[in-house]
Amino acid sequence: MAPTPTDTMQRYFETWKAHEFDDFQALLADDVTFTGPLGTAGDAAGCRAGIEGMSKITTDIVIRTMAADGENVVTMFDLHTTAADEPLLVANWAQVGADRKIERIRVTFDPRPILP
Repeated sequence: MAPTPTDTMQRYFETWKAHEFDDFQALLADDVTFTGPLGTAGDAAGCRAGIEGMSKITTDIVIRTMAADGENVVTMFDLHTTAADEPLLVANWAQVGADRKIERIRVTFDPRPILP
């Protein structure tokens, strides 16, 4: 049975948390786009580089909820970092294609606690 969009996004967070960046990148379409408060990316390598950079201060990712509507998956999670005393509440919207590759990611959160 093929993975669902939710399965793909569960794996996205698992690989990020485990620092399995080759497996992380394998989940992304070559032309994936990412937009968030700390940057943008227009391909899989750029998205991977952004997550690898964020992983340097990430201590945990705790998913609060994940909901799917067809190819759209919204995840609310707590991002624990070494840069902030409290976890950041993050909203992540992703679009997963028919091939189960992530095509678009939009993230929103208040970045002030982790900015220098």
